[in-house]
Amino acid sequence: MIRRTLREWQRIGYGDDDRTIPPAEADRIAAVAARSSFAGRGGEGVLEHGRKGLRARGVVGVIAAPDCQLEILPKIEGLGEYETTDEALRRRLIHMLAVVHDLRIDAGSLAQLGWQKDTILELLIRLFCARLMEAVRMGLPRRYVEHADDLPALRGRLDVTRQFSRHAVAPQKLACRYDDLSSDIALNQVMRAAVTRLQRVAQAPDNQRILRELGFAYADVTEVPVPALRWDHIILDRTNQRWRELLSFARLLLGDRHQQTSAGATDGHALLFEMNALFEQYVARLVTRALAGSGYRVAAQGGHRDCLFEAGTGRFRTKPDLIIRQGDRTVLVIDTKWKRMAPRIDDPKQGVSQADVYQLMAYSQLYRCPEVMLLYPHHGDLPPEPISTRYAIGSDGAEETLQVATLDVTGPAHAHIEALKRLLARTLPAAVAA
Repeated sequence: MIRRTLREWQRIGYGDDDRTIPPAEADRIAAVAARSSFAGRGGEGVLEHGRKGLRARGVVGVIAAPDCQLEILPKIEGLGEYETTDEALRRRLIHMLAVVHDLRIDAGSLAQLGWQKDTILELLIRLFCARLMEAVRMGLPRRYVEHADDLPALRGRLDVTRQFSRHAVAPQKLACRYDDLSSDIALNQVMRAAVTRLQRVAQAPDNQRILRELGFAYADVTEVPVPALRWDHIILDRTNQRWRELLSFARLLLGDRHQQTSAGATDGHALLFEMNALFEQYVARLVTRALAGSGYRVAAQGGHRDCLFEAGTGRFRTKPDLIIRQGDRTVLVIDTKWKRMAPRIDDPKQGVSQADVYQLMAYSQLYRCPEVMLLYPHHGDLPPEPISTRYAIGSDGAEETLQVATLDVTGPAHAHIEALKRLLARTLPAAVAA
């Protein structure tokens, strides 16, 4: 098995040593990546397949083809960091995924993971299997399921309509309707679908072993194809609350981000995450927690106001990443950017795109909001303290301002929440009192 790891936007050349990838394996990896939903029209939204090598883009995760795997890790650096290990980047990525998908991962669980030897996919499989095995040992959830069957003796109640239409000539059978306590329910079908899929992609021996055990536990549950799973039939109540987190985990592993692909001679799978979207969702969760109880409301991917109008029809609809409101008034619009800001010594604009500035100025006008913010991840090449620079829009001294800020996304979530509270307090004073 050939396994290579690189960072987003890095390149790996063709070759036969540990720092390169053989051309044949690279072709297979690129073919799997090109069929991802993140690949885009040109098929290179995940990997650029060039003459001299492969180049990762802003999508991270694992791409696997027969006998080869490519892991792409995000560049998540902390204050004052210049070099981070692959192990640290895997921890930080899983932390962000846990916050976004409401997964509680304790320190004990993290300590048992093979951070150095396993990919992100194997680590997530190991976490999921450990949680699922613990839940299964306490018993599969069961519910009463209604059955309609023709039996020699009455069970439940008689279905009169079916009895006299189907069995009018042969009354030795009774058309019965009855409820039966069953484990073959939508929740267990989702878990079996997750186990079945992961059995085909897991490479680590301990993951394969525990997935086989889980396969036996779900042997009596109907195997339903992933697209046909009835998520809307799942009922969570006080009797099965412990399955809520596992359901979020299964949704993560069964969703569009985790794809099985097969075309011609190339088979493979991919577990991929677009870092722009992940950073936006992560910030949205933390801002919501930071402003809890303050009277401010946070809306993610909301707004939907049009920039232009023609004969009463709106054009160019906007969708800001985060809108913070107080009552009916929009008080702050935040756009998150998973980009590396440049040190001021290298670029007076610090790599902030003019297009991003124009976009935020448009948001200020459309949403009648005097405060807008561009929020970037902090990284080691920037000053030790997070950046928070405020610019007047349009003219010196204007009331409308655009703030450019950074957030250190290493460390625990509660530290990030406190950092966001301090950042927001300059624009939303009432948030401090909360």
